[in-house]
Amino acid sequence: MRPLYAAGFTTAFGAHGIAANLGGHAKGAVTSLLVLGGLLALYDGAEVLLKPVFGTLADRIGARPVLLGGLVAFAAASALYAVADSPGRLWVARLGQGMAASAFSPSASALVARLNPAAAHGRIFGSYGFYKSIGYTLGPLLGGVLVWAGGLRLLFTVLAVLGAAVAVWAVVAVPVVPPLPKARQTVLDLARRLADPAFLAPTSALAAAAAALSVGIGFLPVSGRAAGLGTVATGAAVSVLAACAAVVQPKAGRALDHGRLTARTGIAAGLLLAAAGLGCAMLPGPAGVVVGAALIGAGTGLITPLGFATLASNTPAERLGQTMGAAELGRELGDAGGPLLVAAVASLTTLTHGYAVLGAILALGPFLTVVRRRPAAA
Repeated sequence: MRPLYAAGFTTAFGAHGIAANLGGHAKGAVTSLLVLGGLLALYDGAEVLLKPVFGTLADRIGARPVLLGGLVAFAAASALYAVADSPGRLWVARLGQGMAASAFSPSASALVARLNPAAAHGRIFGSYGFYKSIGYTLGPLLGGVLVWAGGLRLLFTVLAVLGAAVAVWAVVAVPVVPPLPKARQTVLDLARRLADPAFLAPTSALAAAAAALSVGIGFLPVSGRAAGLGTVATGAAVSVLAACAAVVQPKAGRALDHGRLTARTGIAAGLLLAAAGLGCAMLPGPAGVVVGAALIGAGTGLITPLGFATLASNTPAERLGQTMGAAELGRELGDAGGPLLVAAVASLTTLTHGYAVLGAILALGPFLTVVRRRPAAA
């Protein structure tokens, strides 16, 4: 399983490591905020469009070759900019990284489910989420150190080596998992399956968790500065968020496997914790920022492994790639939609009201989300 965990770490580290350092360290390529926004959107846009496509491909030809192809492509795209620094290469490299991550991220999730019994899905997805959280945490920090030491090209070089190393590791350690036979599926069949509460409920919860996490990472530093915190202190507050998410995920997964926690209860509790965190962020002073970060991290840490474990248990094995790709799409939409919603409300009123609106939406989740533990229709 460790190569799959490493793949999860790679996509998280690559996404946040570069995003956090583009604005200040790619002066020749980033000539305006509009250009910076385009470079950031390029990666996420590729993931939104292609994750369901590569997930379906993984079901058709097997998740392992899609995983390996994505890792090799990620290494190649990173090496493109590492070899020669130019604005055009940066755009192509960033697009290539996003396309590659769209392939190996849902494939890794599908293999996590295929290679483990259903009774262990909570623990396994908790561990997978833990390593992704470590990547999200280390990306801005370690990425900043690398860029300080050798510029943006050094960061891309490290990502190229990381992608290639994980690909080799996966070749050696990840077993061949052949695709399973499946009945022909029409577009209508797919629409019905994706509209089934067995898919829609946990995916909506994952999207809500991604929205809260993205808002916490993006806007809590703004609240911290307003509360008089310095750059280091606000960075530490965001690290508290990521650390809480990383610590909670394996514990939540084990509790699910051992019957101490149900997916429905855990997801509801996670949504309420994240909503409470956004409520704390509304309070003036540093305490609200720190407590809010901890609660948002704990809430998203509860939701993520339980949501993916529920999807895995409710999905026929021959459709796991497609389901994981579609679920990842839901997370990407939440990741983008949460900050957009808060920013839109804040631009009309205040950031406090933005937190309130998203917190209210999350708090409604336990009343609207029903996780049905039954197989989805093939």
